[in-house]
Amino acid sequence: MKKIFIISAPSGTGKTTIILKLKERMKDICVPITYTTKNPRPEETDGKDYHFVSRDTFSQMIKSNKFLEWAEVYNNFYGTPKDEVLKGIQENKKIVLTIDTQGGLSIKKIFPETVLIGLLPPSLLEQEKRIRKRNGLNEKEIRQRMVSAREERKTLMTKYDFRLINVNIERTLKKIVNIITKGKK
Repeated sequence: MKKIFIISAPSGTGKTTIILKLKERMKDICVPITYTTKNPRPEETDGKDYHFVSRDTFSQMIKSNKFLEWAEVYNNFYGTPKDEVLKGIQENKKIVLTIDTQGGLSIKKIFPETVLIGLLPPSLLEQEKRIRKRNGLNEKEIRQRMVSAREERKTLMTKYDFRLINVNIERTLKKIVNIITKGKK
């Protein structure tokens, strides 16, 4: 039985909204909270959205082998807590991770049964519009996210088990629930 499900998506695709709704809909899943060195957005809460830590703390956690995988994305570090994932597996829960494609492929190497789900925006124009709505991003950061999104799309299209175009949140959510519960969209 499949136990680990990775949801990866380029910036501006709606993955945060989908994960929030997925947690409401599927009470029996385990969604480990990622550690990050990024500054929280105004709407983000420590311990709920992320564990916000300093670069020094993050470095110590790397040295102490606390992460299943970690990466630097947009000049910030993100890491998947190893203990939470292993505890979820031990408790026979379905684990859902929201991580970038690099992290998704790393976890698939460790746990080959992992199911990789890629989310794509309805269009590049829509994606850019969503990214521009975010507070605090300058033009250089927006361009960087769009370039990274192109690379991520290539990986999603060639190495992921499922690819979903997120036009409608409810339909996309229903497909993800079906993948997790039945193994198909």
